[in-house]
Amino acid sequence: MGTPDFAVPSLQKIYSSTHKVLAVVTAPDKEKGRGQKVSITPVKVFAQNNNIPVLQPDKLKDPEFIKSIKKLAPDLIVVVAFRILPREIFTIPKYGSVNLHGSLLPKYRGAAPIQWAIINGEKETGITTFALEDKVDTGNFFLQKKIEISDEDNFGTIHDKLSMVGADAVLETIEIINNKNFVLYSQDNALATSAPKILKETGLVDWNKSARDINNLIRGLSPYPGAYFFHKDKLIKIYKASVDTSKELIPREIFSTKDDLIIGCGVNALRITELQLEGKKRMPVMEFLRGFSFV
Repeated sequence: MGTPDFAVPSLQKIYSSTHKVLAVVTAPDKEKGRGQKVSITPVKVFAQNNNIPVLQPDKLKDPEFIKSIKKLAPDLIVVVAFRILPREIFTIPKYGSVNLHGSLLPKYRGAAPIQWAIINGEKETGITTFALEDKVDTGNFFLQKKIEISDEDNFGTIHDKLSMVGADAVLETIEIINNKNFVLYSQDNALATSAPKILKETGLVDWNKSARDINNLIRGLSPYPGAYFFHKDKLIKIYKASVDTSKELIPREIFSTKDDLIIGCGVNALRITELQLEGKKRMPVMEFLRGFSFV
C-alpha cells in the first residue's frame, strides 16, 4: 500500500524478490490542471507496467474494499507513504502489517519526517520498519537504518536516499518475518517528537531567526514546496542559499549587486544562490538579478 515516488523502490524490491505481490493499494486517480487530465500515482504506474492488480478505494473502511483484501488473504501488508489504516485492514494478514517510516522513530512521528529533520538541523536521520498499531507511528519496530545529513543535502536528496535505504529495509524485514527470525523493539514514548504536515505558512521566512536556521528551513523545503519571503508584494521562493558572515546587516536588510544577493538575519546573513519569482521559473541568482531589482 503506497502512493508517491518514495514507495516505488520498496514495491520494486518486493516484486523482484521471491515473494509474490498479490495486489497494490494506492490513492484514486485525480483530475489535474485546466484540461482535467487524469493523473495516476507512481505506485499505480509501476503496478500497471508489471501487471499487478490495483485497488483504489475512496474510503478504507468501505465494506467492499475490506472484503476484497480478505479475499486476497495476504500473509503480510507492507505500507509505504500511504494513509492511516483502520484496524479492520491492518489486522487481516497472518503476520499483520509493516510500515516504513522516514525517520528514526520515535523521533519525527507524523506526515513530514524528512522535512522536519532537516529544518531542525539534524545531522543524521534514517528509516524505521515497524508493526502497525492503532496509534499512528507508535508500533514496535523491526529495523532501523541511519544515514548522515550533510550541509549540502536538502529534502529532495534525503528523500531519494531514504527511499532506496528504505526499500532494502522493507525486503530485509519481510525476510526476517518469513524466517521467524526477528526481535520487536518498543519505542520510548518519552523521546517522541512530532513531524506535522507542512503547511503553506511553514515556509514563510522569519528574518529575525539566525541565518543557519533559515538555511535549514530552505533546505528542508527544497525542491518542494519551497521556503519564501515577500518583497514589493511579490512572493519569492528560495531553493538554495548559504550562511554568510562577511556582511553586517540587520534583519531583512538587503545587499545586492549584479552577482550577489545577501539578506540580513537575526544572526549572520543569508547569501541566496537560487530562487524563483512567482509566475516565473526557478533560476540562479545572477540570472534572477538581471530581471529583478531589490532597490
